[in-house]
Order: sequence, then structure tokens, then C-alpha cells
Amino acid sequence: MTTPGVPVDGLDPLLAAVDGRRMAATVATLAGVPFAGRRVGTPGGAAARAWLGQQLADLDATVDFAAFPVTAVPEVYATPTVAWHDGVSVRHLEFGHDVAVHLESAEQALLLRGDLAVAGHGAPQGRWLLVPAGMSLFDAYGHAERAAGLLIGRGVDADGWQYTVLAGPNTGPLPVLTLDTATHAALQQAAESGRGWLAGNAPIRRLDVRAANVHGRWHASTGDGVELLLTAHYDGVGDHPGLRQPAAADNGSGVAVVLEAARILASALPTGVGLSVALLDGEETGALGSAQHAAHLRRDGAAPLVINVDGAGLLRQAAAVEAGGPAHALLAALDQAGRHTGLPLVAGPVASDNRRYAAAGLAAVGIGAGMAGYHSPADTPDRVDTATMTALARLVVATGWLAARTPATVSSSIGDRR
Repeated sequence: MTTPGVPVDGLDPLLAAVDGRRMAATVATLAGVPFAGRRVGTPGGAAARAWLGQQLADLDATVDFAAFPVTAVPEVYATPTVAWHDGVSVRHLEFGHDVAVHLESAEQALLLRGDLAVAGHGAPQGRWLLVPAGMSLFDAYGHAERAAGLLIGRGVDADGWQYTVLAGPNTGPLPVLTLDTATHAALQQAAESGRGWLAGNAPIRRLDVRAANVHGRWHASTGDGVELLLTAHYDGVGDHPGLRQPAAADNGSGVAVVLEAARILASALPTGVGLSVALLDGEETGALGSAQHAAHLRRDGAAPLVINVDGAGLLRQAAAVEAGGPAHALLAALDQAGRHTGLPLVAGPVASDNRRYAAAGLAAVGIGAGMAGYHSPADTPDRVDTATMTALARLVVATGWLAARTPATVSSSIGDRR
């Protein structure tokens, strides 16, 4: 139920127009083989960008692309080959489940074989060193002079996958592989008993690439009208050789929600209210697309109300909301929208592009509703809940509609950073 005194005449027909099947089709397309996981600077990312630009143009938006450079993007360019001997038999490790290449790993294309040892115990030369739990990678380097490489334990998700990240530390001096915790424990036991060897490689390199945001504008604000900016990142962590990483929920679902909300709001907002969309690149490499866009907005003196959606894949009880910048009025409208649409909202971290806009002094809220298969091959379209996308699209439509038509008249219980 909406708070008394907040006008909602005309809103419900807009909410009824939200089409979950259309959003599901958008997610399926973005997660498809032609877009290859949409990593920044790849042909798959460029293909997705062109397709999204056409979707905005088909909605009668004026479309442009804003390019920017991204340096040192990590790419695993071949399937790692990793096997180990426990003193009895050779075991081959499966890429993505049992073993992955650490983001800090140095490139090692050739297969290196060395005895197993534990970092900090015995001579490291020529050996693969098991890094014990509780020892930092920095400290492990101190025990690893002329070692073959380092082996770190890392947990896997509920589907048994190790997750992929693109933003993090710079390249270190040695090859570094991550092993699932059970495999790491088995290798450490072999190392401590003075037996066993490992042969492996780390085919990872860093690329300097070009990225681009996709901008769509329907109309600019005039007079006292507010300017609404709907945002979502379209890039993913990209496919690995032999491993598809579809990036359906993260963040095909957020893009689908933003496109659907923009489709409805473009013809429903009152005269004088501005509406634009930014589909952002480079979020997975440090939210670089939103950093570029936010800086551009500030240079131009623009001050839109920013609504960012990241992860509309699987709602569990309530959607998370993070507010930043001078967002009190926008947050109050969002609170009202949640009440009217029946979507519970809770203050929680949404570590995405909304933070870049907020850091630039813009009113920004980030909305997230969960996902399955984070940064792994398990992030598939069939695991994106259509009802969740529908609920979030209705929330965004109602928030935009309320923010455009009335000043906030109630306080919000969600929380605000001002």
C-alpha cells in the first residue's frame, strides 16, 4: 500500500505493462554464445554493445557510444593443464572446479613439474609450494625464491565452481594456481609427508583494450523537471577456453530490467522530465565505465537521479538498496515505490556502478536482488527468475514515475548517505 497523500493515479497501468517474458528473452540473448560472456574489450563484448544500441534505437532513443581505455585486463587464453602425483597415481585436475589461475599469477605457458612442498618449510627451489591457510600471498612470496609456483586453497560455490574475477592485484613474480579446499588439503598432506609432485602451467596474460558505454536518451529535462538516469552494466567476466560463463544474472538481468523500465517510462513521464539510460562497460574491471560517465556528467554540470540495477536474478525475501550522494528524495521515492508494488526493501551493500555516481556527488541508488552462479558457468538464463526481474522492473518504473511527479513527502526507513 502506498503512503496516503502520495498521488498514484495512472501508475498501475504502467506497472501492468511490465513484460517478464520480454526480459527473459533479453537475458537469453545476452547470455548466448555469440556474446561469449561479454568480457570488456572482446569481440563478444562489442557484439553485445551493438545489439544493445539497436535495442535502444528501436525504443526511439537517441543512441551514442562513449569509448574509453582499459589496461591490463587478465585473460586465461588456454585451458591450464594441471596434474599431480600422490606417490601412488597421477591425478588430473579439472579447470574451473579443481583448479583455476589466480588473478595475481605470472604467465607461465609451459608445463612446469616440481616436487610438492609447504611454503616456509624446506628449500623452495624448483618446487610447487602449498600456501597454508592463514598465510598471506605476500608472506608466501617471501618463502618462494626460485620456486616453480604457489598453490592456494579456495572454496567453491554450491555448484562446485571457482569464481572468476577481473579486478584485483597486479601481476606477481610467480605462477599461482588456486585449488579447491579438498584438493589443496590432499596436496598439502602429500607435501608434508615428503612425497608427490605437480606439473602445471598458468596461461594468463594482461591485455590493454578499448571499452565503450552505450547511452540512450529520450528527452532532456527542462525547467524544474528532474533528470532520470537508469543504469546497468552489460559486461561479464567472459568465457574461458572450454568454459562458457554466460553472465545471465550478472548482469544480463539488470540490463533487461533497465531496458524494460525505460520502454515504459519513455512515453509516460510528464513534459520537462528527462530520461536517459547508460549501459555500462568495464564494471567487472573496477566499475570503469561508470567512473568515466560520472566524471563526464559532473564536467557538464548535470545532476541526474541515478537508479542502478545489478543482479536481478533471484529474490530472497527483500531487494537490497544502497544509497549514496544527496539521495534522500530519490530514496524516499524508492521507498514509496516499494510500498506500492509490494516489494520489500532492505538497506544492504550493492557494490556496483552506483558507487561511482555517488562518489561524484550525484544522487544514486543501487538495487540488487540476488543471483545464482556468481561469475561462473552456473550463471545461466534458466536460473534467472522472471518474477524477480518483473518485481524489480515494476519497482524502477514506480520509482521513476513518483520521482518525476511529486517531491518526496515521506521519510524512508531504508537508510541514506548524505
